[in-house]
Amino acid sequence: MEAQELFMNGEFIPVERGVISVRTHGFAYGTGCFEGIRGYWNEQDQQLYLFRAREHYERLLRSCKTLQISLPYTVEQLLEITVELVRRNNQRQDIYIRPVAYKNDQTIGVRLHGISDSFLITTEPFGDYVATTGLRCCVSSWRRIDDNAIPARAKVCGAYVNSALAKSEALQNGYDEAIMLTHEGHVSEGSAENIFLVLNGELVTPAPTENILLGITRDTVMELARRELGRITRERSIDRTELYNAEEIFLCGTGAQIAPVVEVDHRSVGNGQIGPISKALQDLYFEVVRGKRPEYRARWCTPVYSSVPASAS
Repeated sequence: MEAQELFMNGEFIPVERGVISVRTHGFAYGTGCFEGIRGYWNEQDQQLYLFRAREHYERLLRSCKTLQISLPYTVEQLLEITVELVRRNNQRQDIYIRPVAYKNDQTIGVRLHGISDSFLITTEPFGDYVATTGLRCCVSSWRRIDDNAIPARAKVCGAYVNSALAKSEALQNGYDEAIMLTHEGHVSEGSAENIFLVLNGELVTPAPTENILLGITRDTVMELARRELGRITRERSIDRTELYNAEEIFLCGTGAQIAPVVEVDHRSVGNGQIGPISKALQDLYFEVVRGKRPEYRARWCTPVYSSVPASAS
């Protein structure tokens, strides 16, 4: 069901009233930050679970601090507002929730201080962002933004021009997705996803110092790999050619979920099929996010509607 309401500056309003001026600072200069939170519908439970919403809002507040944005809400209040918004929209399918905090003054001039802030949340039906059945990727000619340019640890609206350049380059050249390198030539992430490799049977991912977004799905993957598969993830610098020698590669993120990669720069990854570790983690992930694993549901899944059938426990 399409959303009928959104939350904007302290109130729930009809979607058609959710507008900003073309003179808004955040629109002109990209001075805002956002999150993407998925909600997964569980048909058996007749329940919508928001996956790791708390961690997303904790990260949003950290991003706001970087951009000198002050929000008048705690994490608990943001969770309550979000659940109420989804209930008002009576959404009972997979959805994507986008909270956005931004500079709202209608003024000319690039700065962060002394400008008022606004906040909104939208919710929309949402399916797959990228294919989860095997991606063909290229190494992008666009380098990943540096922490001393636009901090990758914050989800800054304007920073996603970097992602858009890489993504369009990949798509227009016949690939499904881009893999970006740092200025030092190390693997960083996809256009908007973290990346994992299996090398010599070992799970490896770029370290936080490689200008990556510290992904919540990335953290989920590392915990599931450790607890369910008995595999520790090594965080380290990864060279470009290691992409060509990897046994398996997958991208992950709230939008991408877990998306295996079967080809990089016209070179097959492994045997060109989804590998066993990628498949196991993908299967686990989809069970967890839909609340089908009780041991994780209590920690990571926020139910939207008031009752869950007893059979779900």
